[in-house]
Amino acid sequence: QVQLVESGGGLVQAGGSLRLSCATSGSIFRLDAMGWYRQAPGKQRELVASITKVGSTNYADSVKGRFTISRDNAQNTVYLQMNTLKPEDTAVYYCNQHSSSGYDYWGQGTQVTVSS
Repeated sequence: QVQLVESGGGLVQAGGSLRLSCATSGSIFRLDAMGWYRQAPGKQRELVASITKVGSTNYADSVKGRFTISRDNAQNTVYLQMNTLKPEDTAVYYCNQHSSSGYDYWGQGTQVTVSS
């Protein structure tokens, strides 16, 4: 069974930084694409950043230049480094694993709150 466990969320002032981690188990991590999504109150879940199995990355326009997604295949972990945080970054952040067989798996989410 695939499991994803996020950590690293919290409360930070505008301009600050946080690093989210997502540890996975139960699949061949190195073959899967990974992504971070977020959902703010009253809004739809949106893609923040993604990384393919070969390390190609993609970012939402709103976070380009501020967020960096990376992966450690030896640790089965994906990271999201978030710098220069803004109040509009406040949301629940979810880790996503898209398996090579086409299934999507989700973590439980971690709250990020940015105060102004």
